Amino acid sequence: MIKKLTLLCFICCFHLTAATKPDLLLAEVYNSNIDVQQYWVSEKLDGVRAYWDGKQLTSRGGNTIVAPEWFVAHFPPQKLDGELWLGRNKFADTLSIVSKHQPIDSEWQQIRYYIFELPDAAGTFTERVEAMQHLVQQHSSPYLMLVAQFRIADHATLLAKLSELESKGAEGLMLHQQDALYKTGRHSDLLKLKSYQDTEAEVIGYRLGKGKYKGMVGALIVKTAQGKEFAIGSGLTDALRQEPPEIGSIITYRYNGYTSNGIPRFARFLRVRQDF
Repeated sequence: MIKKLTLLCFICCFHLTAATKPDLLLAEVYNSNIDVQQYWVSEKLDGVRAYWDGKQLTSRGGNTIVAPEWFVAHFPPQKLDGELWLGRNKFADTLSIVSKHQPIDSEWQQIRYYIFELPDAAGTFTERVEAMQHLVQQHSSPYLMLVAQFRIADHATLLAKLSELESKGAEGLMLHQQDALYKTGRHSDLLKLKSYQDTEAEVIGYRLGKGKYKGMVGALIVKTAQGKEFAIGSGLTDALRQEPPEIGSIITYRYNGYTSNGIPRFARFLRVRQDF
């Protein structure tokens, strides 16, 4: 019998303290018509986005992140936007650590807070990059880092950099318009670029496995927001095949375009969505 989802790395998400949901800048999807020389480029970190209001960390979903006092002891008193990051391909581990109501020091010692924006700060993004560099140097916290910002000459070089970083496990690239003033909401001043697309779907059923997966889940049956139903088997670990995401849960999957029937091509499971 297929068991309900019991992934240990997400059990810790109970007892979270509600906070005010921060109003943040969100990215649109990159298009090749832009002049990349007008943008700062950085690696897209697959961590837990966190807003620092000068006193505490809050998740994008509006939950207080209970970090050890020593972790934030030397953070500046001004607003910061960034990612709590453990490393490439370690999103689940990062979420497990930062969502606990009682933080574990030995786990948090592995985490770093990488900042990429100064909410409500004056000046262009180029000026804010300089201000962030100064902040990180001035406060000398071993846990406060700056997301590296660099320049790219053209679209071809950008794609080459994307390929290089993705081969090392990176999620993708971010592009921030150099002259942009700070604003919130989804905006073309900030763009994300990945070699694949990703989106979400609801789990509505299971397809039983065969061969070495007999007695386990062979694939998840999912439904998109547009009502398209299809199966996703690729990307499922043996643990997930034994204890799959429960019916009604929302998963994130990656894909490469659509078939003529509007079904995502080469769909691959990424993770169960957590509204943290």
